Amino acid sequence: MKQAQTTLKIKTNKQGLFEITPMVANWLHGCNINAGILTVFCRHTSASLIIQENADPDVALDLQDFYKQLVAEGNGIYRHSSEGVDDMPGHIKSTLSDVSLSIPVINGSLALGTWQGIFLFEHRARDHNREVVLHIMGE
Repeated sequence: MKQAQTTLKIKTNKQGLFEITPMVANWLHGCNINAGILTVFCRHTSASLIIQENADPDVALDLQDFYKQLVAEGNGIYRHSSEGVDDMPGHIKSTLSDVSLSIPVINGSLALGTWQGIFLFEHRARDHNREVVLHIMGE
C-alpha cells in the first residue's frame, strides 16, 4: 500500500465554480498508483467541492444561480456578518454541498464519468486563496 498527499493552492476572484480536475489528474499521474481511493478535501468553511458536469458551462452558472436563490445575501439577515453580506451565506452554502470527496482511481486515472469534473465552489464574492488537500492510498 502506497500513499501520497499534496495541497493545491487555488486563487478565486468571485463566487462560482472553478474546475480543478486537470490539477488533480496531473498530480495523480505523478503518484504512480494504479488502483486506490483519492480523497479531495477543502480546508475552508465558505467554499466547498462538488463533482458536476464539465461539458456545458451553463450548468455551473445555473448551479450558482440556484444557490443564490436558495440562500439570500443581505444586510441584517444573519447575526454573523463580520466579513460582509456574503459571509454567513457562504457558510450555509458550504453545508449544502461537500468539503470532502472520495474518488476511485482505476488504471492510474480518476474514475469520473464522461461529463464529470471536480470543482471548487467558491461561495464568497472577493478574492480568496483556497487550499484543497489531496490524499491517495492504493497500489
